[in-house]
Amino acid sequence: MLVSGALSVVLAVAAMTIPVPYVVESPGPAINTIGTFNGKPIITISGHENFPATSGSLDLTTVHLTGGLPDSRISFFDALQSWLTPSHTLYPAELIYAPGVSQETVNSENSAAMTGSQENATAAALTALSIPFESSLTVASIPADGAASGILNPDDVLLTVGGRKFTDLSVVQEVLAEGKGAPVELTVLRDGVEKTVSVTPKLGEAGKYLLGISTQNTFKFPFEVKISLENVGGPSAGMIFALGIMDNLTPGELTGGKKFAGTGTIDPAGKVGGIGGIAQKMVGAQQNGADYFLAPGANCGDVVGHIPNGLQVIKVDTLEEAYDAVSLIGSGKDGSALPSCT
Repeated sequence: MLVSGALSVVLAVAAMTIPVPYVVESPGPAINTIGTFNGKPIITISGHENFPATSGSLDLTTVHLTGGLPDSRISFFDALQSWLTPSHTLYPAELIYAPGVSQETVNSENSAAMTGSQENATAAALTALSIPFESSLTVASIPADGAASGILNPDDVLLTVGGRKFTDLSVVQEVLAEGKGAPVELTVLRDGVEKTVSVTPKLGEAGKYLLGISTQNTFKFPFEVKISLENVGGPSAGMIFALGIMDNLTPGELTGGKKFAGTGTIDPAGKVGGIGGIAQKMVGAQQNGADYFLAPGANCGDVVGHIPNGLQVIKVDTLEEAYDAVSLIGSGKDGSALPSCT
């Protein structure tokens, strides 16, 4: 009996202390983008007339991740406790993080994604308000085995492909598909000088011809839009940032003093994309007092069955739909007929 009792104690201690390869998703804080953070406005606009909000909220929502990294681990007991908590979700670590990745790398990637999200949000907001700005597509990186390796350089500004103006990657895909693997001429701006180069695309695993480059949008806005927010990363606040910028640039209170929250990526054209952890984000929104939640249509499968009581979820696929929904409810009109996830 003594040996069995001692063994039970050892096993219990091991269960509470030995790390397990799982990640816990739990509700994170919700932050009002048209309010302040640490005493400073989150969104500030310089060089253009603006109208900061004095009431209501447009909350970005977050997810707290624990475990799965060398410097952030959870025990079996922690995993079991999270598995039994309705607002938590447990995932095998390999579904969330690449093997051997560090917290520093994750933070760096999230910070870069947040910066890109803020620029896309500004571009989407200005596009929606018909405020002109300059935009270009540049080469971000080139894999060593990519078709353009040794031909294109990072930071090359892409001007034309096959004689057609670069507007987005769909133009590249169309030209390469039409060429069926034939060499294609590209005009780029490199160090202020135009150059024309020829690249022979390679056939990718998905059966599409590729240049073998990753690209990024580069913008030049007519005035400064600054978003100040610490310790929050990732691209999922893009839509809410765009709404906050639009609210700042237009007279009146977009929210009408009501409490909104939401999530979703945004591209410069205003398309809203899906994100992860939406069940936890809805819980965080409700806990922060939101009555309405804007959810990407792409996430509807994860929304159904997880909506907290008292929270109206509105399905949106574009910034225009999100803005119109907030404007409708903010003006005091009935929003019960707005699209929802079913």
